[in-house]
Amino acid sequence: MTGQVETRHFRTLFISDVHLGSKAARTDFLLDFLRYHEADTIFLVGDIIDGWRLKRNWYWPQGCNDVVQKLLRKARKGTRIVYIPGNHDEFLRSFPGTHFGGIEVAERAIHEMADGRKYLVLHGDEFDVVVRNARLLAYLGDWAYDAAIVINLGLAAIRRRLGMPYWSFSAWAKLQVKHAVNFIGEFQRVVAEEARRHNVEGVICGHIHHAVMEDIDGIHYVNTGDWVESCTAIVEHQDGTLEMISWQRDSAVAEIKALAKPPVLEDMQAA
Repeated sequence: MTGQVETRHFRTLFISDVHLGSKAARTDFLLDFLRYHEADTIFLVGDIIDGWRLKRNWYWPQGCNDVVQKLLRKARKGTRIVYIPGNHDEFLRSFPGTHFGGIEVAERAIHEMADGRKYLVLHGDEFDVVVRNARLLAYLGDWAYDAAIVINLGLAAIRRRLGMPYWSFSAWAKLQVKHAVNFIGEFQRVVAEEARRHNVEGVICGHIHHAVMEDIDGIHYVNTGDWVESCTAIVEHQDGTLEMISWQRDSAVAEIKALAKPPVLEDMQAA
């Protein structure tokens, strides 16, 4: 779907890993997405604000303000917004049950779909062995990701001048590391087991920047992806079915593209 885009209304919207405060955050894409997508309930599934990067170097352009104001306006108009902190915005974990401008903070949640299925909603960093047991290594990995994004920008400019298609260095680099230790598969398995312990049908999480919906031993595992490169979200329709949306704007022709199914996503991050 290109060109003129109509506003769509859903029962529930799930987004994560926006990383406001990071130069990599695609606030322009997210604002486009929020303009054309409404929901009764919005779950912010962690790492919406990047406190780690803000501590190192304060960076808060107008786009970050615009995203926050857009969400606050939706809350004022009646949208229920639940903020489940991740590791990058862990400072909010000290305020469970608190409301900020109509946005409620929760450590995790059980969400019941319209068809009665129940899903555990959590960020997922507590199941990342690097974040949990080696904080210094996690910080170093985060710094390396920043460096990869800078390299990405330079390579993208060169490839555009040469007429070559977009290629993500950061996604490629992370893919090599994570595949070497089978990180994604293990993360998904452990998160699915946590859902099974809660006697629910599925789990919706973020954290690793790898958008996917799949069945893992009878548990419907859903990862929302991110708004750094893949720009993906999960929506629940009025009948309880889930859909993954990849939202991209082609800057060359200034068109907005809404894709019902995402392209191959090779981007993930232990963050």
